[in-house]
Amino acid sequence: MSVCRIIGAGECKKLDFIKEKGDLIIAADGGCAYLEKFGQNADLIIGDFDSLGRIPEGDEVIILNPVKDITDMNAAVDEGIKRGYTEFHLYGACGGRIDHTLANIQLAAQLSQKEIKVYIHDEMIITAVSNGTLKFDSGCKGYISVFSHSDKSEGVTIKGLKYTLDNAELFNSFPLGVSNEFIGEESCINVKKGTLIIVYSAERR
Repeated sequence: MSVCRIIGAGECKKLDFIKEKGDLIIAADGGCAYLEKFGQNADLIIGDFDSLGRIPEGDEVIILNPVKDITDMNAAVDEGIKRGYTEFHLYGACGGRIDHTLANIQLAAQLSQKEIKVYIHDEMIITAVSNGTLKFDSGCKGYISVFSHSDKSEGVTIKGLKYTLDNAELFNSFPLGVSNEFIGEESCINVKKGTLIIVYSAERR
């Protein structure tokens, strides 16, 4: 399945992905500098360019009005959705300004409710699941945390991790699911009603 990869202006220590046929690479404002630094090319550049400090040249450049209701990252995701993508990998989406980090987590939660997958790549990976299941194979290792983005998430079941749950309720006012661990087994997290934010290690055994 082809994916859309978006590079933003937050902290980005590496870009270790390989572009596959059909993938779309978007630079959101200052993310353009990261692509240049790591020797990657953008298929599309979008932003108001307050972070980059200049307007890039090229045919595939969308200049946004700086007075807007959404972030440059959100606008980049919208462009990817218009082009038919349903899986997004965001880089440079954390660090720097905490308000932008929170905005990107909210974006992942919102899109999960529309069955669009978003993975935020940082020291760990952040994603969201709504009324559904997220599965991991036995090769995952390290820590994993599960938070309720909804006021209440109902029917939360966690299997194959160090700490399990069976048809439980999680609330966005108490971090019950923080700091769980992979144990070398296939695992899954299911929520019957609500939206979960899941933060997990990208390490492999």
